[in-house]
Amino acid sequence: MIPVSPDQFSAAVTQRLSLDLPTFVQDVHPGGGQPADDSDPTINEGPPARPAAVLIPVVARPEATVLLTQRSSDLASHSGQIAFPGGRIDPGDADPLAAALREAEEEIGLDRSHVRPLGYLAPFQSRTGYLITPVVGLVRPGFDLTLNPSEVTDVFEVPLAFLMNPANHQRQSRVWNGQRRYFYAMPYGERYIWGITAGILRDLWQRLSEPAEAAGVRA
Repeated sequence: MIPVSPDQFSAAVTQRLSLDLPTFVQDVHPGGGQPADDSDPTINEGPPARPAAVLIPVVARPEATVLLTQRSSDLASHSGQIAFPGGRIDPGDADPLAAALREAEEEIGLDRSHVRPLGYLAPFQSRTGYLITPVVGLVRPGFDLTLNPSEVTDVFEVPLAFLMNPANHQRQSRVWNGQRRYFYAMPYGERYIWGITAGILRDLWQRLSEPAEAAGVRA
C-alpha cells in the first residue's frame, strides 16, 4: 500500500527518486530537448521535443492530497482539461524544477517557499510536441492561491490514497486521426483526470510500488 501520511510519503519518494536531472533530458532549454536515448518507452518518434516541466504538488495534510488545476477553456491546446501546474521551460530557468516552480507561481500563485522538492519522474513525450519532466513536491499547508484566469479556471485537491489506488486507474481508448489510442483515466466525482496527467500519476504509483532496494534512486 502506498503511504499517504506526508512523512511516510516523503520518505518513500526520496528513497526511489532523485533531484538529479533525469537521464533522458539532454538539454532543458528551448531549441534542445532531444531525448538522450530513443529507447526510453516514454519517448515517441518525431522531431526534437520542446522542453517543459510540471509540478506534482502533494499537499502535506494529515492524509495527503494532490493539488490539480482545470485549464482555461480559452487555451489553444488541452483546453478545459485537468492538469498539473507547469509549462514550457524558459531560457531563464536553470532546470525543470525551476520551471515547474515558476509556472506554479504564475498559474495559481503557489509560493515556492511552501514547496519542498522531492524528486523527478521520467519525462513524458506529449503528442503536441513537448518533453514534459514531472517533479514531485511536498506542499506545506497554509498557502494562498491566486489563479491566472487566462490559464486556469479552477484548482482542487484529490486524496493521494485515491490516486495511488490501482483500482481507480482505468485503461481507456479513443480513436484519434483514424487510430485507436490508449490512455489512463482516473475519474473522481465530476472531475475527469486522464491523458498525460493520469499517466504521470500512474508512473508515480508504479515507482512507489517498487521495493526501495529494487528501485534504487533512478530518475
